[in-house]
Amino acid sequence: MALYDVVVVGGGGTGLMAALAAAKQGATVLVLEKGPQLGGTTAMSVGTVAASGTRLQRESGIDDHPDAHFDDMALFKPEQANCDHLSLRRLLVDHAPETIALLEDCGVVFMGPLPEPPHRVPRLHAIIPHSRGFIDHLARACVTHGVTFKTQMQVVKLREEAGRVSGVLAKDRQGMAHEIGARRAVILASGDFSAAGLDYKSRFMSGALLEIGGINPLSTGDGQAMGEEMGGEVLNGDMAWGPELRFLAPATPSLIARLPTWTVLAKLLLKAIRLCPAWIMRPFLMGFVTTFLAPSPNLFQKGAILINQQGHRFCDERQRPQDHVGRQTPDTGFIVFGSEIARLFQAWPNFISTAPGVGYAYLNDYEGARKDIVHRHQTLQALAQSIGVPLTALQQAVDQHNQQAALDETLQPIQQGPFYALGPVKSWIVFSEGGLKIDAHFRVLDRQGQPIKGLYAAGSAGQGGLLLEGHGHHLAWAFTSGRLAGEQAAKETPLDERTTDQAIAS
Repeated sequence: MALYDVVVVGGGGTGLMAALAAAKQGATVLVLEKGPQLGGTTAMSVGTVAASGTRLQRESGIDDHPDAHFDDMALFKPEQANCDHLSLRRLLVDHAPETIALLEDCGVVFMGPLPEPPHRVPRLHAIIPHSRGFIDHLARACVTHGVTFKTQMQVVKLREEAGRVSGVLAKDRQGMAHEIGARRAVILASGDFSAAGLDYKSRFMSGALLEIGGINPLSTGDGQAMGEEMGGEVLNGDMAWGPELRFLAPATPSLIARLPTWTVLAKLLLKAIRLCPAWIMRPFLMGFVTTFLAPSPNLFQKGAILINQQGHRFCDERQRPQDHVGRQTPDTGFIVFGSEIARLFQAWPNFISTAPGVGYAYLNDYEGARKDIVHRHQTLQALAQSIGVPLTALQQAVDQHNQQAALDETLQPIQQGPFYALGPVKSWIVFSEGGLKIDAHFRVLDRQGQPIKGLYAAGSAGQGGLLLEGHGHHLAWAFTSGRLAGEQAAKETPLDERTTDQAIAS
């Protein structure tokens, strides 16, 4: 049986940071990732990390402190304040600045800080050139410190010995079982359960959340389920960032999304962003960020309609349309409007999406950066043919809307060409918020509030009741909790020493 000091379950941002931190403490570390490559949800993210009191803030003349960050986090969802875990929020804001510094030491280059209300000052640190850089830089640092990686290895069970977690049982892609020992600890860094099966999700969620999947299909709640099997408890399992409409990613990643993540190149790009006129750099930035963005509800408030793949409207677009897309077959749709709305959505305050690092993405940004999801034609007949829906159904949907618009002056009609369809769009769970209950040392707690020996959790798997509303907080927690969990796990008394101490005592 292979034996390591620390075994990390999950090879995303949380797992890699945990592995690096444990290895820096002198531990031998193995990272097990069930996917074909490292990355997890971190590699799919927009790439912003929220933190206060950082080098970038100081250089920008921003006077900020974790105390202010702590207070501002409560402003995102004040109605859920009674569900928050304040001591974990305190850990996050106090240690996030050091996390940013560590990422920079690993070679990550940030742009910013960028504003996002209700933060009182800019706190978003956006990676250059894209979020894959987190994984590449952390993985290289891990290799330097002797961390071992094994991909396409799914952990299916935690092992127990002498009253503590002592390792894992994993299966490779051929289905062959592997027993792996952990002398000090196992860290669950396996992400959320947004893509888990209905049998698991329905224990916590209801309604539209059960009809849609997660943005990351590998986020199946393995860590939460295994933690529960050991006596742990999931907190805030009914909460999720979603359902949320998002444009499907391009079938072929853009050239910008394929840029190397070299530090030297990132610094050159950052210098260009600072020095070049906005009209030169904006198309470049949009080429990346529009891959991940969600359409603004304001489109529907102004009069855009949502149709399914058969050309029919299926809901009141101004009443949470994201809750209804998952019930369609197939579960995607198109946002349709005419030149009346197209003219509005070229400038503030009518944007198609918020775009971290840029501000806002307008219709002309999408026409330049996401030609694959922008269908623009002079006639409804040509538009229907372009998106593959029956003209009769599309015309009926438009006529129905125009009848409403004639009675409601807040709605723009769809009468003048060119006509537009944006999509496909799909409804997703971006994150499920339910994570295992943990203490301040990231030890998983049982239902009596006692630590489960040898078991730690971080990131979404160990969110422990902490609310992470607003951009940048999920990544901040992923990296910060992973780092702190790795440091703590490496300090655990090794299993063989525990066994010897018990034998002496008896």
